[in-house]
Amino acid sequence: MQRFRGGNHKNTAVVTVRTAPRDRRRAIVSFGGITVPAALGRSGTSPFKREGDGATPIAPMRLLNGYVRADRVTLPPTRLSITRIEKGLLWCDQPEHPSYNRPVSAPFGPSHEEMMRADGLYDICLVLDWNVTSRARNRGSAIFFHLIKPGYQPTAGCIAVSLPDMKRLIRFMRKGTVVRVLG
Repeated sequence: MQRFRGGNHKNTAVVTVRTAPRDRRRAIVSFGGITVPAALGRSGTSPFKREGDGATPIAPMRLLNGYVRADRVTLPPTRLSITRIEKGLLWCDQPEHPSYNRPVSAPFGPSHEEMMRADGLYDICLVLDWNVTSRARNRGSAIFFHLIKPGYQPTAGCIAVSLPDMKRLIRFMRKGTVVRVLG
């Protein structure tokens, strides 16, 4: 697979995520002439996403905003609204809680994800509009476009790319850019 291809990024508003031919937990991400490898959920993709199923939803999802560990990563210029991750920033993944699929602050007792992770996965973390602007219990939470684990290990349902690839892509992303996951 050719890792990058040049192209016109300015008028592109759709990031296409296609499942890799030999492994449904891997993908090929294309955006404005750039093509990069990615990791998907441990259960591959699903049109029927549920909380905790490990699947990446097959759907078009708009980019809403992002988070960065500015103490570890320097971002290139981007038109996305980016918030600095501070200690105590969490993301609620408890379906019964009123803050389900929303950022919350520590201390917080219900089930949640820590945004300031030691493993660096969320050093750059973009929020996809999966069950965010219109929430339903158990439909899935914390579906992000974030950084990969070594060896492109599967995610819990997110889309993950390498740091260099994320830096290359994020330059051309903005609020409303659609990330379209194909089955």
